[in-house]
Amino acid sequence: MQSERGQLMHAAASDSSDRSKDKLDQKTLRRLAQNREAARKSRLRKKAYVQQLENSRLKLTQLEQELQRARQQGVFISSSGDQAHSTSGNGALAFDAEHSRWLEEKNRQMNELRSALNAHAGDTELRIIVDGVMAHYEELFRIKSNAAKNDVFHLLSGMWKTPAERCFLWLGGFRSSELLKLLANQLEPMTERQVMGINSLQQTSQQAEDALSQGMESLQQSLADTLSSGTLGSSSSDNVASYMGQMAMAMGQLGTLEGFIRQADNLRLQTLQQMIRVLTTRQSARALLAIHDYSSRLRALSSLWLARPRE
Repeated sequence: MQSERGQLMHAAASDSSDRSKDKLDQKTLRRLAQNREAARKSRLRKKAYVQQLENSRLKLTQLEQELQRARQQGVFISSSGDQAHSTSGNGALAFDAEHSRWLEEKNRQMNELRSALNAHAGDTELRIIVDGVMAHYEELFRIKSNAAKNDVFHLLSGMWKTPAERCFLWLGGFRSSELLKLLANQLEPMTERQVMGINSLQQTSQQAEDALSQGMESLQQSLADTLSSGTLGSSSSDNVASYMGQMAMAMGQLGTLEGFIRQADNLRLQTLQQMIRVLTTRQSARALLAIHDYSSRLRALSSLWLARPRE
């Protein structure tokens, strides 16, 4: 009996040991499976992190390229983000100085033209002076084109103009269509063909101005959409990269402003050239003189306004 009891106890102990071993094996298998799953998730996280770093690197590279192009135009973004600093201050001063010299030469030309008209000079003499004035306008637009590459905002803001002139500023200069309206009474008498030519030129200029104005409105809307599309309230690396990407895109959009200035100046020059073709030499001289006198009176008005008594 004792032998049988011993055998039974040994068998029970053996079964218990086997069950314990089975439990241990199952725990080990579960632990191994968990470790494998954790390792798999770790690899996925690492892969995602590496991909995120690569995406950030690409965005930074793109931003650096945009910043490099901006530096060539003299524009820098301040680290605080509160204001834009420009290395083109010297460029703006240089333009102001060039424009001042241009204005002095224009005044000299206008005095010469006025004297020739008052002396009833012949068409040949007047034509030489008129051609000189037109060449001088071409020089102005060349100067402005170079200045726009350095500081387009200086031209758009009209800081090189007097306050009164800035009130009537459009894309860095005068509206051709408005000048043609002002000249209508100055050029009489005109032939019917000339009247039709000036009216047609005025309408064409107005349409081109409207198209450029609409383009500027579209640019402003696109810029607003770009700057307002970011996520607020977070400083994660994703949002930093997104912010920098936004700035790069916005700077690219601002880069088109130079093109608007150039197109507006081309329109102004072409309108003057077409006007000269429609008019006689003497009428052209009177028209150029009328434009000059209008601008001079605006500057004088600005000076009087600034010097007015204040209570």
